[in-house]
Amino acid sequence: MRYLIWLLRAFLFLILLGFAVKNDEPVVLRYFFGYEWHSSLIVVLLLFFAAGTAVGILAVLGNLLRQRKELAVLKDELRLKNKLAGVAEVSK
Repeated sequence: MRYLIWLLRAFLFLILLGFAVKNDEPVVLRYFFGYEWHSSLIVVLLLFFAAGTAVGILAVLGNLLRQRKELAVLKDELRLKNKLAGVAEVSK
């Protein structure tokens, strides 16, 4: 199974490498006030993909932290209720 995963990774790498080699044309990104950025198409695509991934992770991070905090509060409440009821705590 491990070899199959490495084979899949190598195949994916080669596909992405071929995509990068085929899309190396220069592009110009034009901003406001006459600013321009000259770069390769694959660099622009990679930067925007990375920026989108970072924005997505940041969007999920707030929800994840809130859920962790709520879970910790609920675990504390459960420990307290078990302690008051005299139930022995099961350790994992």
